[in-house]
Amino acid sequence: MTQLEPLMEQNFLEYASYVIMDRAIPDIRDGCKPVQRRILATLHNSDDGKFHKVANIIGETMKLHPHGDASIGDALVVLANKEYFIERQGNFGNIITGHRAAAARYIECRLTPLARETLFNKHLTDYQPSYDGRKEEPVYLPAKLPVALMLGVEGIAVGMSTKVLPHNFIELLEAQIALLRKEPIMLYPDFQQGGIMDVSGYEDGRGKVRVRALIEAVGDKKVVIREVPFTTTTESLIASIESAIGKGKVKITGIDDFTTDTVEIELTLSRGVYADEVIPQLYAYTDCEVSVNTNIVVIKDDKPCEMTVAEILRLLTEQLRGTLQAELEWERGQLENKRHWLTLEQIFIENRVYKRIEEATTEEAVNTEVYDGMMAFKHLFVRDMVDEDIKRLLEIRIRRISKYDIDKNRKDIDDIIAAIEEIDRKLKRMRATTITYIKGLLKKYADLYPRRTKIEAFEEINVKAVARASLKISYDAKTGFIGTAIRGDKYQMTVSEFDRILIVCADGGYRIISPSEKQIIPGKIIYCQLFDEEKGAAFTCIYRDKKKNVFAKKFHLLKYTRNREYELIKDKLGKIDYLLEGDQSPQLHLSFVPAARQKVKEQTAVTDDIEIGGAGIRGKRLAPKPVAKIKVLK
Repeated sequence: MTQLEPLMEQNFLEYASYVIMDRAIPDIRDGCKPVQRRILATLHNSDDGKFHKVANIIGETMKLHPHGDASIGDALVVLANKEYFIERQGNFGNIITGHRAAAARYIECRLTPLARETLFNKHLTDYQPSYDGRKEEPVYLPAKLPVALMLGVEGIAVGMSTKVLPHNFIELLEAQIALLRKEPIMLYPDFQQGGIMDVSGYEDGRGKVRVRALIEAVGDKKVVIREVPFTTTTESLIASIESAIGKGKVKITGIDDFTTDTVEIELTLSRGVYADEVIPQLYAYTDCEVSVNTNIVVIKDDKPCEMTVAEILRLLTEQLRGTLQAELEWERGQLENKRHWLTLEQIFIENRVYKRIEEATTEEAVNTEVYDGMMAFKHLFVRDMVDEDIKRLLEIRIRRISKYDIDKNRKDIDDIIAAIEEIDRKLKRMRATTITYIKGLLKKYADLYPRRTKIEAFEEINVKAVARASLKISYDAKTGFIGTAIRGDKYQMTVSEFDRILIVCADGGYRIISPSEKQIIPGKIIYCQLFDEEKGAAFTCIYRDKKKNVFAKKFHLLKYTRNREYELIKDKLGKIDYLLEGDQSPQLHLSFVPAARQKVKEQTAVTDDIEIGGAGIRGKRLAPKPVAKIKVLK
């Protein structure tokens, strides 16, 4: 065993690290899991502007992704249905109804203009060998968008999980501008399904949101669901409503689903039930309201890290600034190279340096003549000339020299100098350059991604308040059973699942129970009514113990343990003669048990001097002798 422990520990750590880094948790830099990155890279490599069969893209992606076609196909459909980076053609399923996509051979896709513009730049991309070493794949995409917060992501790794909720494209970019201007930001999720959202518990991505369906009342007898909450579909929502109907929690007689591209679920209400009553019940008892927790874990600096929304966006805004700067510097370098070559070409042709090679007889002599001829104009160089430049000058054809346009060449150089100066101005003002870039994206794409989920504060539904009294219970004195499944003729009442019922038996035992299908009550019930948990219940009790001594007590019931039996008479050795609701002070006529030489056979007793105490107290003894009969006079 001791020999296996190090091996198991090492293998488990390697497996856990692999699942975390290469499967489940997204990289903060491009917001992608590895399978998503590989799909996008494959689409980019295959991009010719035309649609591609999804089956072909899956096949090409398998050269980078070692986990089979099913995982790639599912990930591609999910990514395409986010609508940001993959344009769809065909049946990609429906996130609203829950219908699955068609087979991969029937559907097609390609990159969106947004993806082409913001996700790729081969000059700034680091590559690594694929799993089998035959291909290269990006370490991460040089994304210029906060992809992780745009798409949202959910993943379960070893010992950790992540759930990032999707946010609105426009609001994210506007927040980036605010960060660059050192202004405060506040961001909340936005879901494709729409709905209404309470963000009071979001806590910058460390808490939760509550999302409700958009429900409209159509008159008093119908309600229509127009939007479903995030994490639900019309099918799951209807199933939850049917379950609530079956349990008697909502009174609905018909459900008609007319959903097409938009949600339309029509609910017909029962007789005597109205929309303003049913809508809160739908929120309370069905998936018309769901709570969505969030836990943001991303890969940062090659290790998992828990972050907030603001922290992620701040880091990605700085990354955007750095990416734009790197692009400008690369572009500047390309312009400098072009300017360097055009300058050498200009000197070589305008000053007839090429004439010097006419009498040279060896390659070395030719190179020397060109070098010496060009060095006479070294002060005009953009940078030092190298052997590669000489080789390139010698490759200029006579036809090009004869048709050389001096004015065009000089104009081209002037245009390049102007472009370099413009880039230098942008590099000196990178904050303004970044803001301008973001505004350009907003101008071009904002209309495509409006906010869909309405933010609105709503109070917690009081389930007890909206619970419908739909459970009918009764008591069968012959069997001693009480409940919803009993068909007795005593203590019949209609209650809700949250109601509590106080039961008192003749022997002094009492309990407070919840409604149930069937429950046996030992002893003869003399009192069975709903119990008010907030106010409690006050009683006046007249009882006799096992020796027929009569007592009276007043008590108030409030605190209790559900379904636990309590005693009004010690050890239940006695009998309750009267249990009067409220603080009453009855006048009693007591008839004593006959006895030898007994002169006083009856007595009148009063109870108005009895103080309220606990239910377990003995109470006040009303007569010195055993009592055979008690009668309330007043």
